Amino acid sequence: MTFRLRAVRAFALLLGFFLMGLALLSAMAVLDWLVLTHPVAERAAWIGGTVLIVTVLLSAAIVRGLFTFLRAGRLGPVPEGVAVTPEDQPGLWEQVRAAAEVTRQRPPDELYLVAEVNAGVSEHSRMLGLLHGRRRMYLGLPLLAGLTVPQLRAVLAHEFGHYGNLDTRLGGVTMRGRAALLQTVESFQEGSTTLHQAIGALYVGYARMYLRTTQSVARHQELAADRMAARHAGRDTTVAALRALPVLTGAHTHYLETYLAMGTSLGALPPAGEVHGGFRRLLAARTGEQLVALSAGQRSPRPHPYDSHPPTAERIARLEQLPADDRPDEPADEPTGLALLRDADRLFTALEARTLPQESALLRRESWDELVMSRALADAEGWSQPLRLAVARTLRSSVQEAGGAVTDSVRRDGATGEATDDLLPGLEEILDAFDRGLLWPEVADRMPKPHQATRLVGQSARNFIRPRIFDGLAGLVHLRLAESGQAKPDIGWSGQPGLLLPESWEKAMDDAIDAAVADTPDTAPLRALLTSSHHAPA
Repeated sequence: MTFRLRAVRAFALLLGFFLMGLALLSAMAVLDWLVLTHPVAERAAWIGGTVLIVTVLLSAAIVRGLFTFLRAGRLGPVPEGVAVTPEDQPGLWEQVRAAAEVTRQRPPDELYLVAEVNAGVSEHSRMLGLLHGRRRMYLGLPLLAGLTVPQLRAVLAHEFGHYGNLDTRLGGVTMRGRAALLQTVESFQEGSTTLHQAIGALYVGYARMYLRTTQSVARHQELAADRMAARHAGRDTTVAALRALPVLTGAHTHYLETYLAMGTSLGALPPAGEVHGGFRRLLAARTGEQLVALSAGQRSPRPHPYDSHPPTAERIARLEQLPADDRPDEPADEPTGLALLRDADRLFTALEARTLPQESALLRRESWDELVMSRALADAEGWSQPLRLAVARTLRSSVQEAGGAVTDSVRRDGATGEATDDLLPGLEEILDAFDRGLLWPEVADRMPKPHQATRLVGQSARNFIRPRIFDGLAGLVHLRLAESGQAKPDIGWSGQPGLLLPESWEKAMDDAIDAAVADTPDTAPLRALLTSSHHAPA
């Protein structure tokens, strides 16, 4: 079957989705008419009433679904985007208009910058997509930060290529119909009543059949849009853009989870404009290989069974089969899409105001270095607290067994019975306890552990709890060095954010802590480092 015939079949099925609702409404209207015009015996009158109630509820669900279907192509507000006009950003609009012109499409009426690694075009269409309306484009600022200007041209041409009459006008209608059906099905699945969900099951089944039937048409449109992008921006540039997109997505996910999340539990945010703008710094600090490694370490999202996009590898392979063009290779210092913007910092700040919840206005703002230090200190406190509590309980137990008085370092709070934070043992006191032979098993037995590990004994128990004791000592060391000014914050845009320790600690700390938590603890190496750092200038 040719693409034209497949598109005609898809359009007919799209009409069938709408006509199915009309047919169901007509059938229920006939049933209601029969009930009203053919009264039954008085004892069975409740049957007619029940039929009328059920048909009214079902009709309401169908009408709601049809109304949703007809409105599916309408454009709503964009609360999490920043609108930019041609007067505001002429450079960006010039590229958008050029891509629209090469695909023989009209440019968008609206252009929004959003906080995603994505680009897209939506249209306010009517009559199942046959009538066109206002057109809107979305561009992610993270996308502009990671793509070169030629690669951005390829992405823009691809998005407008979805609407081009590449083979038949019905191809674009099919694409809009798929989006409308998905939105309608979601409306039925979110129904508040059992009857609503029951009638929705019928529509869901029809929609699945439609999506399976039209998947080849949708994928044909995607591949045709790729070819359009290659004609506009060049084959090799389009391939480079396709390869860059998953890398940028992985890097952006890493940025959100590693850098932006640092202050989440601390009630802090980076400086204004850096919530999204900090992603630029990560991209600038890392090589292409490092960025690829970030995305390689993340699990790819499971593809949707009705995804209109063919696998990226297939799209790249088809593009590489096209004849080579005479375009020169991109220079190594090709500017990114952000170079097209006027005052990118202002746009990042405006986008931040649109995407952050209202309560974020109450959060304090800290520089990246301050955030790193706050996060490092909070982590160090968290690592060290279980060890300090375990040692405090061990010392208290040993003193009570000896019939002695409780010292200040292990005195309990009168209200809670627990050692208060300011009276918990410090690093030297913990090392003293280790030297007294209290680490195995007294301290180790009082360290928190999951239920599955409570049955471990002997060497297995030691090996399980040893890393947690190691982390506790490392946290106390970090706190000591930070307090003395010897540990500095390191944002680590090319690696991991954390503390930059003195050279002597960087070289010897792990071995010294390993010795202190060995089966036969030896605290001398760690004490020697503490002594040398005590005399070192801050």
